[in-house]
Amino acid sequence: MIGSLRGRLLERSTESELLIEVGGLGYRVQATPTTAVSLGEVGEEVFMHTHHAVREDSDTLYGFSTIDERRIFESLISAHGVGPALGLAILSVHGPTALRLAVAHDDLAALCLVPGVGRKTAARLVMELKSKLDLPSDDSVGVAGETAESSAQHGIQKDVRAALESLGYGPEEIHAVLVDMPAEGETSELLRDALRRLATGV
Repeated sequence: MIGSLRGRLLERSTESELLIEVGGLGYRVQATPTTAVSLGEVGEEVFMHTHHAVREDSDTLYGFSTIDERRIFESLISAHGVGPALGLAILSVHGPTALRLAVAHDDLAALCLVPGVGRKTAARLVMELKSKLDLPSDDSVGVAGETAESSAQHGIQKDVRAALESLGYGPEEIHAVLVDMPAEGETSELLRDALRRLATGV
């Protein structure tokens, strides 16, 4: 099994597929958009942790910038009904820390932001991932090194998301404004800012 690649980045497609040349061989690797963009420039030497998925009808490499991201992916695809494509889609919306927070806080709405994940699937994922992910039980420490302050901020974002949902905004619109939401602030202020951005398209 191929666990990592170090070589020259030859291509990066708009679908976040990478072509990495190692010893004269070109490996096609699927990655999240964030990983694909942050990996490096075409022509540069790059390094990726990989998961090698071998099935009867496919042989695919999935690439990750950190070991933690790969471990999260492997935990996701070990859950019932989650294949590599959906696992990558989840990591494309939520990085490892954000996903741990969503699971720790039973934030089904956050998981439902992932295309193809409905409320029943989100509930099942939360239940299964709680036993698969490293989620510290001490709330004062937080999740995966997060402080109590960042955990509280996640709660504020959850309140803003719920308010936007009640106003009829869809998952994609909500995700677009939550991604760039400031790291601190009051719920009312952040909600007003989100509504302004939604109204102006900024």
